[in-house]
Amino acid sequence: MRAALPAQHRAIVDLGAGCGLRQGEIFGLPADEIRFDTGWLHVAYQVKVSGGKLVFAPPKREKERDVPLADSVARTLRDHMAAHPPVAVTLPWQRPDGRPVTKQLLFVRPDGRGALRRTDFNTHFWKPALVAAGVIPKPVPGERHQAAREHGMHALRHFYASVLLDAGENIKALSTYLGHTDPGFTLRVYTHLLPSSEGRSRKAVDSVFQRTGSAPDGPQTAQP
Repeated sequence: MRAALPAQHRAIVDLGAGCGLRQGEIFGLPADEIRFDTGWLHVAYQVKVSGGKLVFAPPKREKERDVPLADSVARTLRDHMAAHPPVAVTLPWQRPDGRPVTKQLLFVRPDGRGALRRTDFNTHFWKPALVAAGVIPKPVPGERHQAAREHGMHALRHFYASVLLDAGENIKALSTYLGHTDPGFTLRVYTHLLPSSEGRSRKAVDSVFQRTGSAPDGPQTAQP
């Protein structure tokens, strides 16, 4: 699916699946909020629609946050910025009549003349990529693509949460990285992704035994 997106939009998948950003936060990510030197990504902006117009706004619930930037995602972003230099985009702040704010955005329209609009991106790029990957069927001529919540970009955010939980990250930290105000909400949403206790037990024991390289200790090793 990533490969089916236009080259200038492929790193969107890495940000969603590797940092857990929301769609609007990806579209509104400025180059200067990526801290390659410290390994963190600061989330302070999103692109959203207000009064039918695109605007810059704070993240949901005005909750700025820092997210760990994995080396693999950092490399992808560096390559993306080298091939597709950030573009200066000016939008009003929060309201159509808000003060103008200019940011160097990583992802813009194909013509380079403005920020991405969620509905346009989903219709012209995201859904066709899902079709190409075999996730959803190709729509009948004259009809729209199949619509379902799990087919949206939010699925990348769920992927990020599942990876962290499977690796043993705690709910409170995950809640902070996702920008939730309440870890309890995070737990309710993602509790089905938590590894089972028996699964954790097997993994813990296997990790110790594999490190020690212990050999079988059965009847065949007994001395005569």
